[in-house]
Amino acid sequence: MEGVTLIYVKSEDLKVGMRLARPIYNKKGILLYGRNDKITRQGIESVKNFGLIGLYILEPAEPLPPMSEEEMEFERFQTMAVFVIRDNLDSIMQGQEPESLMQQTDELVRRFGNLNHRINFNQNLRSPEDYIYKHALNVAILAALLSHRAGFTIIEQTEVVVAALLHDIGKLSLPAELRSKSDNLTDEDRNAVARAVILGIDKISDAFNLPAGVKGTLMQLCQLQYLPENAPDRIFKGVKVLMVANAYDEYTAMQLDMNPHTEVEAIRMLQSAPELYDQKMVKNLMDCVKILYPGVCVELTNSERGLVLRENENDILRPMVLGFNTNEIYDLDVGSVFKEIQIKDIMKTMDNRIKVDPERLKEYM
Repeated sequence: MEGVTLIYVKSEDLKVGMRLARPIYNKKGILLYGRNDKITRQGIESVKNFGLIGLYILEPAEPLPPMSEEEMEFERFQTMAVFVIRDNLDSIMQGQEPESLMQQTDELVRRFGNLNHRINFNQNLRSPEDYIYKHALNVAILAALLSHRAGFTIIEQTEVVVAALLHDIGKLSLPAELRSKSDNLTDEDRNAVARAVILGIDKISDAFNLPAGVKGTLMQLCQLQYLPENAPDRIFKGVKVLMVANAYDEYTAMQLDMNPHTEVEAIRMLQSAPELYDQKMVKNLMDCVKILYPGVCVELTNSERGLVLRENENDILRPMVLGFNTNEIYDLDVGSVFKEIQIKDIMKTMDNRIKVDPERLKEYM
């Protein structure tokens, strides 16, 4: 894994014969180009027509990096789902009923709303033009996962997933540079975003065949995010889910010309603000998403790099780690060890995937 070099190439700079590091699917989930395929002139045109902002390319002599079947299926599903979300959100913005919104909601609840194991939650690169659609999908997936862990009924799950898909619809009316901006908002920016989100909620007609509580959930979410002075005393449990899911995805999102935060940084951020993020929901998130699991490569606060040998079910930030330099095992669940050494961060590949070294783990075990 250490020797693999990925290069991100923008669509306009693609050249015939470049080797693909990631698969390309069409809107129906059909594989157009596989990993390690060489892109053709027709493929370059397809990439541009799909609106893809670029691709990850392998150097000519580089080996193909590992990618699990679960990761490839997740990426395939994301590709198909984003096309559907775009059609539904654009329909609402035009005052038309979204034809397949509830069908997509049912699919998300079916796929992710009853899982009792952690999943690999991989991020795809976003541009200002497609940020809203990809963000809506990821928040909806996380909402399905978290609401199941929180014991929501199927009706409550359906409502929170619909709300997740629609929560940023109003931002489609904003200039592209504001759609994906969450940090360093000026007062003027914040007011513009709040107005857009409220107008988006207003576009969700009562005549649409949607769960009754969606608009109320969205309005309370908007108040907490953009109008804290008007925040209600009692927070809906669906809003607690959305606050955590929304923040986690925003914090770890991959965007052009902007380095994402890692999953470890995101968890620490959520834990540091209990007044904003319900800590039970944060714990549910940690129980739903794989972050520090066996084989993951990490940086430690003693400047050493290491390999996670064992997860910590009670506190994912305190796993058992093998130090590469000293060949020493650090059990971070032991108080005296944790006092001296903690996880500094996760090591990542160029395309923002968590570095995993299964061969080294297998050799050690």
